[in-house]
Amino acid sequence: MKKIIVTLACALIAPLGFAQTGTTTTKETTTGTQPTTTTETTTTYTAGTVSTYTPGKTIVVQTNLGAASFVLGTTTRIVDGAGHIVTSALRPGQRVRVFYTGTGNTRAVERVIVQD
Repeated sequence: MKKIIVTLACALIAPLGFAQTGTTTTKETTTGTQPTTTTETTTTYTAGTVSTYTPGKTIVVQTNLGAASFVLGTTTRIVDGAGHIVTSALRPGQRVRVFYTGTGNTRAVERVIVQD
């Protein structure tokens, strides 16, 4: 009985000892195009007359719907209708268009066009 058990054990273990091993090589290729993320921003404008203006800080524009307040950033440009930079301070009553992105308190003013 002992001899049969040893023979069976050897018969079961022998294939494992003579088994061939192989390696699998996986090659990963890329086409060179990366997925892109597109962010779309919409520029809106408000037209009206200047109520108050603090250079480099804020502008309040009176519109048909009421007063609209805007914070001016360091990149905000103030130009005339021809696109020339306005160096003088804006005066109350001047007609302007304020171009901005965002809504509510997150409005970022891009440019102010003086229409007078």
